[in-house]
Amino acid sequence: MLARGPGFSNGHPPRPRRGRPRGLRDSYRGLLQQQEPPSARPCTEFDKAYFHAYSHIGVHEEMIKDHVRTGTYKAAIMQYQNLIEGKVYAVDASEIALQANEIVKDNNLSDKVIVMLGRVEDVNIEENVDVIISEWMGYMLLYETMLPSIIFARDKWLKPGGLILPSHATLYMAPVTHTARYSESIDFWRDVYGIKMSAMLPLAKQSAFEEPCIETITGENILTWPLVQVMEVDCYTIIVQELESVTAKYRFSSMLNAPLHGFAFWFDVEFNGPAISPSNNHLQFPSGSLSSDQHSQSSSQSKKRVKSDETIVLSTAPEDAPTHWQQTLLYLYEPIELKQDQIIEGSVTLTQSKENARFLNIHLEYSSGGRSFIKESVMR
Repeated sequence: MLARGPGFSNGHPPRPRRGRPRGLRDSYRGLLQQQEPPSARPCTEFDKAYFHAYSHIGVHEEMIKDHVRTGTYKAAIMQYQNLIEGKVYAVDASEIALQANEIVKDNNLSDKVIVMLGRVEDVNIEENVDVIISEWMGYMLLYETMLPSIIFARDKWLKPGGLILPSHATLYMAPVTHTARYSESIDFWRDVYGIKMSAMLPLAKQSAFEEPCIETITGENILTWPLVQVMEVDCYTIIVQELESVTAKYRFSSMLNAPLHGFAFWFDVEFNGPAISPSNNHLQFPSGSLSSDQHSQSSSQSKKRVKSDETIVLSTAPEDAPTHWQQTLLYLYEPIELKQDQIIEGSVTLTQSKENARFLNIHLEYSSGGRSFIKESVMR
C-alpha cells in the first residue's frame, strides 16, 4: 500500500503456501542513489503462478483472521494515520485486486483509495509517496522473496524521510527438543499394532523431515536462551544484493538433559519511523559483515534491538501469541542426546534458489559431542 502525494502503500498478496563489509555496502548504496531509478526484473512463469495463488479467497481469509497480524498492522496504521489517511494507492499483483476495488467502492472510498492491479515493479505512479506499507514477510522471514519489491518501490517512489511499515525485521534461531513430534512421525513405525515395521523408518524420516516444517511450538521446546539473531533488516537502507545469501554462525549451550531434535526459526518486525542517517547499516550483523560470527559476539545472542515504549512489534516467537506464520522447524534425521551445558555450534546459510527465486535454500551445519553433520533443505 502506498500513501500518495503525500504517500504510498504496497500490497503483494499474502502467502499462497499453507497446506562485504560495511564500507563496501555503504559505498554501493551511495552509487545506487546516483543512478537512474531501479529497473524491474522480468516477471517469470513462476511469478505468474505465485500471484495467481493469491487470487484464492482462502489465503486472504486466513491472513485477515490472524488477529495478531491484523491487529498489529491496524495499531501501526493508527499511530501514523496523519501520514496515511485520505491518500492511498493499493497495489496488488493478483486478481484479488478486482474484489478490493469493489470493496473500496462499497465503502465510499474511491476518492481516497486507488486500487492498481499489477506488480509494484510494473504499475505507473506519477508522483512520489510519503509512506510504504506492506506485509512482505514469509516463513523464516525470507521465504517468497517479497522484500525486493519493497526495495524497488522505496528506491523509485519514497520521498526522503518517508515512512516504511514495517521498518525493521529480525530473524532468530534456537535449538529445540520435540519428543512428541518425533514419536508421532517416526517412532510410530517401530511397532504398528504389534507388527514390526522398522523398515519404514528411513522413508518416514525423509518424508517427515526432508523439508522445513511449519508448526507451532512453545517456549518449553526451546533448549537454550539466549537466542541467536540470524539477521537484522533495516527496510530503509537494505539493498537487494544482501538478500541473495545470508550466513550466520551460532553457538548454544543446552540448558537441559534432552534430545536435540532440530532448530526453530521465527522473526519479529518493528514499525518505526525512518532512520536519521541514510548511511546506517542496512542488513545488520553483529560482527559487521555478511557472514556473522555470532558465537564470538556474546551481546548479539543476548539482546534484541533496543525498542522504545512506543515501538509496535509483531512477533512470531514461540512464547508469544500464535500467528499464521507459526515457527519454521528444521528437524534432524537423527536426534542428538544432549547433556546439560553441552555445546551445539555451527552455521546456517539461507540462499535464494536458482530454480525459483521465491524458494529458499537452507544449508545447516551443526556439531556437538565431537560429531559434525550437514543438512540441506529447500523451502518450496
